[in-house]
Amino acid sequence: MKIKKITLHKVEIPMITSFTTSFGTVTRKPTAIVKVETADGITGYGEAAALPFPYYKPETTDICLLVLEKYIAPLVLNKNFATVEELMKMLVSVKGNNFAKTGLETAVWMALAVKENKSLKELLGGTRAKISVGESIGIHPTVEATLAEIQLRLDQGFQRTKIKIKPGWDINLVQAIREKFGDIDLQIDANSAYTLDDMEILKQLDQFNLTMMEQPLADDDIIDHSILQKQVKTPICLDESIHSAEDARRALYIGACKIINIKPGRVGGLWESKKIHDLCQKNGVGVWCGGMLETGIGRAFNIAVASLPDYIYPADMSPVNFFYADDLVKDSFSVDKEGFVIVPTQPGLGFEIDKNKLEKYTVQNKVLS
Repeated sequence: MKIKKITLHKVEIPMITSFTTSFGTVTRKPTAIVKVETADGITGYGEAAALPFPYYKPETTDICLLVLEKYIAPLVLNKNFATVEELMKMLVSVKGNNFAKTGLETAVWMALAVKENKSLKELLGGTRAKISVGESIGIHPTVEATLAEIQLRLDQGFQRTKIKIKPGWDINLVQAIREKFGDIDLQIDANSAYTLDDMEILKQLDQFNLTMMEQPLADDDIIDHSILQKQVKTPICLDESIHSAEDARRALYIGACKIINIKPGRVGGLWESKKIHDLCQKNGVGVWCGGMLETGIGRAFNIAVASLPDYIYPADMSPVNFFYADDLVKDSFSVDKEGFVIVPTQPGLGFEIDKNKLEKYTVQNKVLS
């Protein structure tokens, strides 16, 4: 395969609701859509779904677009490669910038799926016809508002509830949830808001029989997490700390976690996601697929990777219309009453790109050839 043209779209779809975590509130979510056109006439679309501010990771939407234009595109345009692995080896000189790499890499996955007349699931080796999904509940102004959204999502069929927490918004909230909803599948996500000085608070959470405690400590840490995991019964899930299969190997070796959240954007795409999945499967560690408020384009890749066999926990896969007024694909996915999303089997992305919507919501574009 040879890429002859890359088009970068900065897209802004109006949000209909904000999303608050311990590091801030998302009220607007621009994203980078990458279109590749190959020498043999095949087109693929991918998404670099970084946040607009450097609070989750250093990358932002604008940084992704800059790195794609100035550093990644020159390495791949008009170069031959046969596999995604070969493509990613061409990018080894670019350190980090995993969201930008994911934008290009996922577009190539779609192009390969079209070329080989296969679904993304089939290309990746997925085994699930449908995936179980949960819902991530942001930080609300009141406990009552949080309970109301949990009730809504349970009524909609979501199999797992994840709540965002931070110091001062933790024990009483979780207790109120348990008192109202009993033994639902419940996990917490701190987005790195705590330190080992908060050990006693984190230990108190053991009493609530949580499915997992996600990234309670620093976003670049595995050492302190290994100390914490030895002190708490609740399984620790690492998110921000894991950028690659090598990071996952080190974390598992020292016992820093018992679960890993794999976000394709955070780790550099589907190829690295699959490597982490395979490593965890070999070591008997379950994984699940997180999200970055992607459009339907990015969500399509998340659905495909979550069809792999070791994704044993429900994915963060809320429909795009939960957050956005519109989408970039036609007939996007939905969650059924049992809390499942059907994995597409048609060749390519699995969903039809709405080119009119892509043009409508593009605020900036750049053609590279």
